Amino acid sequence: MDTSQRFLKNTSLIKYNFNEFGRTEFSSIESINLGEQGDSVLWLNTYGLDFDEEIKRVGQRNNIDDFILRMTLDDEHRNKMIELNDSMFLALKIMNFKRDDFESEQMLFIVKGHFIWSLQEYVGDYFENIRERIKNKQGIARKKKANYLLFLIIEAIIDNYAESYNYLSENSKQIRSINNITPSQDFVIATETSKQKLFVLKKAISSLKEAIMKIEKATIVQDESHFFTELKEQASSMMDTIDFDVQQLESNLNLVFNMHSDRLNQVMKTLTIFSVLFIPITFIASIYGMNFKYMPELETHYGYFVVLGVMFLIAAVLFWYFKKKKWF
Repeated sequence: MDTSQRFLKNTSLIKYNFNEFGRTEFSSIESINLGEQGDSVLWLNTYGLDFDEEIKRVGQRNNIDDFILRMTLDDEHRNKMIELNDSMFLALKIMNFKRDDFESEQMLFIVKGHFIWSLQEYVGDYFENIRERIKNKQGIARKKKANYLLFLIIEAIIDNYAESYNYLSENSKQIRSINNITPSQDFVIATETSKQKLFVLKKAISSLKEAIMKIEKATIVQDESHFFTELKEQASSMMDTIDFDVQQLESNLNLVFNMHSDRLNQVMKTLTIFSVLFIPITFIASIYGMNFKYMPELETHYGYFVVLGVMFLIAAVLFWYFKKKKWF
């Protein structure tokens, strides 16, 4: 299968208005027509970003700005929005949470008043629910223009982030509970791993929020800008929730470190007490261990027992004093 055939296989068009809905597959690039067709909204979707020549041909046939077409040739964009006359180019770097890790996917969108062309890096997406809603006439999409469709697409991306957050939140629920904190290396590693995943998700949502703020101010969506304001608020709310979870995890880590520190302090205190108990005893023993020829106490009949008694008495007094002070 050559590149043009793969492009056509991975490309489909949805055309709808309030009264009609249709989905079209293509047999040739020349049959892809994005021109205005009454009050219909056109949604062209392509899976794959490696169709440079085919994208260029479709764009030129449908009077898409050359600068925007050149932008689609680069499959590594930061989140950005560029508005040219009556067209908009939107690049979004999407984070998908799969197999307990994040994978990035580049999505590109070309938007005009009556159509959206979405180009996705991988086959399969989060937009099937939108297609079903439009097909079944659910909601107000069939009454709106292409900019409302763009709102639904970005909303679906935010919903995907919400699902990723819910998954991460559920997995970290146990370690976020103060009742399950254990001062172990496994607990610290699990907590730090959860925190780093939340940081990655927050960074992705923050970048998406910046793109939404730019879209909100674009001329092409001015009559529907309040919808994008709502998306911005959703993103902000999710970021605030992630911040709260991260603070919980950091608080738990600090508590673990404090527990380790307290345990170390207890060990050091015990060792210090035993050292203090034995210092005077060692001092007495060292005196009578000196090899002088004349030491009167050495000739005392009960000297050995007296010295042992003095040692025991000193240790007992110190032990009583420490106990009274509640040092252990």
